[in-house]
Parts: sequence; C-alpha cells; structure tokens
Amino acid sequence: MSAASGELAARMADLQPSAVTRAAFGQSIVTIPLNDWVNAAMLARDELGCALFDWLGAEDAGRPGAVGERHTVLLHVVDPSNRDGLLLRTEVGVGEELPSVAHVWAGAAWHEREAAEMFGIALAGAPAERLLLSETFAGHPLRKDFVLASRVVRPWPGALEPGESTAAPSRRRLAPPGVPDATWGPRREEDPS
Repeated sequence: MSAASGELAARMADLQPSAVTRAAFGQSIVTIPLNDWVNAAMLARDELGCALFDWLGAEDAGRPGAVGERHTVLLHVVDPSNRDGLLLRTEVGVGEELPSVAHVWAGAAWHEREAAEMFGIALAGAPAERLLLSETFAGHPLRKDFVLASRVVRPWPGALEPGESTAAPSRRRLAPPGVPDATWGPRREEDPS
C-alpha cells in the first residue's frame, strides 16, 4: 500500500477546486480548506473509491499561545482495489470546529474524539462524555503547551552536554519540550539517599 498516491492526489485536486497538492518525503498531500473537509471526504469515498478508512490524526501546527494558533488534522484513506492511499490535510484554528467525517467512515469517530480530547480541537457534534481522559483531568496532554508534571517533580536528566563545565555554560540553556520554566510550581528536592 502506498502511503499517499500522487495519482489519487491529482484526481482529488481535479474534483475539489480548493484543494492544494504538494509532495513531501515521497508522499502527496492534499490540503483542503476546513469548510470543504466533509465534501473532500465524500469525494474521496464516492469518486476515488477510497472506501477503507486507515487513520486520522492531529498535531500542533503553530506555536502555543501565538497569534494564529492552529492544529493540523490529517486523514489517510485507501482505495482497496489497488491499495493506493490518499492523505488529506486541513487546519483548525482557534474558535473553529472540525466537521466530523464519521458519517463517511464510521471508524473516524474514535480518532476524531481522541484528537478533540488530546489536542483540544473543537469537534462538531461530539458526544459530551470523555473517551480517554477522566472527567476531572484538566488540559490536553498532546499539546506543546501542556506542562509535564513529572518534569516539575524530578529535574531533567540532561543537565550537561559533553565538554560543558558546570561553572559557566557557554550558551543560554533551553528546556526540552514539556519542561516548565522555574516559575511553575515548587520543585521537590532530590532525595540524598
């Protein structure tokens, strides 16, 4: 099965005038505006023969807290007759809702709800109950701005790099993703034993 067929992407671009196709890392990606997301999904199933739902995922596409913060949603479907894949992409901004494609492929429902819980993406018509996180859980754990509590309790192990001394670091230290700055909560001291 090809990850994302150039032929299917070109056919989608012909069917959906707002689609933009680009190639990256040997895959063809079709970017669809958010308001054409459901229409593109139905075209993929009905016109291109992509009856097999493979996966739907999300990622942080912008810097947390930045103006224009957004999330990217990716959908991969397959034409089972020739095993070619089609990769669709859209972006969801602050205050926008991702239209559901679960009525096109039933298997997408779980993936959409996972993206909604883990990234905080507003999903049109989503059930009120949680799928993966408890009702008391606060935040969206896969977002870049989500602070990892374990990094507050225990210091980051990569304090030094080879060749650096503890006396005078040669450059400004950057914390790895998920490590909060010093103003976030009290640090628990290491156990000396």
